[in-house]
Order: sequence, then C-alpha cells, then structure tokens
Amino acid sequence: MIEHKTVSLADQVFEHLENAILSGKYSRGEILTESKLSAELGVSRTPIREALRRLEQEHIIEESGKGSVVIGITEKDLEDIFLIREKLECLAASLAANNRTEEQLAEFKEILELQEFYLEKQDAERIKHMDNRFHRTLYRLSGSMSFYDTLVPLHKKIQKYRRASVESKSRAVDSVREHRVIYEAIAAKDETAAAEAAKQHVENAYRHIIGKD
Repeated sequence: MIEHKTVSLADQVFEHLENAILSGKYSRGEILTESKLSAELGVSRTPIREALRRLEQEHIIEESGKGSVVIGITEKDLEDIFLIREKLECLAASLAANNRTEEQLAEFKEILELQEFYLEKQDAERIKHMDNRFHRTLYRLSGSMSFYDTLVPLHKKIQKYRRASVESKSRAVDSVREHRVIYEAIAAKDETAAAEAAKQHVENAYRHIIGKD
C-alpha cells in the first residue's frame, strides 16, 4: 500500500510501479489495469493514470486495448544501456576528478567505506543501496546536471540485473574494489585514470551480467 508523504501521490505510485517492473515483480507481457492497481495500492485511479502515462513515456510499458502491457528491459535494451553508460561514465568520472571539492570527496569516501562495511557483513540489500549512492554521487561530482539526469535513470533501469549482481558475492567484491579504484583516481585528481577505472567498471559489470566474466 502506498503511504501518503510530502511527495505527490502520483510520484509515489510512479516510483512504486517503476521499481516493481524493473525488479521483475511484474513480468514482461503482464497486463496492468487502473482498476487492478487501484485495488492493489489502495489509491484512486487518478494518480495511477498519471503514473502509467509516465511509465509509458519511459518505454517500460505500452498501452493496449486491454490495459498497459509490461515491457520492462530487454536484452537489447541492456546492451544499449551499458554501451551508453560506458561512454558517459568515463566522461563523468574524468569531470569529477577535475571538479570535485574536498567536501564532496569526503562524502564520496564515506559512501565507499559504508559499502565496504556492508560487503564485509554480506548485506546485499545495503550494498545495493550504497551502490546507488556511489554512482549518483559520482555523477553529481561531475558538476554536470546533464550527465546526472542522463545517467541516473540508466543506472536505475538495470535494477533487476544489478540486484543479481550484488547478490553474487564474487561480483560484489570486485565491484566494490573497482569503486575504490575510481575513488582513488578522483581523489588524486587523475582524470585519465578516473575515466579508465569507470570504463573498466562498466565493462566488467556488463560481462558479469551476460555471463562472460
């Protein structure tokens, strides 16, 4: 059930449904109707209608005569997303190395150390949460809202695959180690090393997901 907060109800419904679709709760091809979702979430049809419209704009559902059909993320989508991330995250990391402040670097380090702590505790859910924070902070450190606004949704769209990745102990260890390399390059203001570390991180993540690591 959706909780009423300061965020608009339509925003809450959108966030809930987007997470449910991207995490695989609603499978590809499943039909979502306003009446079904209204009963499930305990809200009126108006915010659900708005949320479905936004999800359609995100191309993770499409309208049919019987309701909204879940599309989710296809393998081709996944390939394209990682290709885009590989190109842009290199640039974002390079910009971060050049633009970051000492205050931002301290926050970045704290996030990394928390992720390392949760890795030691084998807490997959918190590792995933800190992974989100690490990447969002990296994009913000670039100093470009255009990079941030482009990369955050792409990172979020591969949520289902990322969950499987962090729940794999070996990949989780490698991922956090790669985050450490990115952090250290940014801390050293080494733009080239930061770009290369980010590129390697994205490539390794994709190889793991498609089973080629």
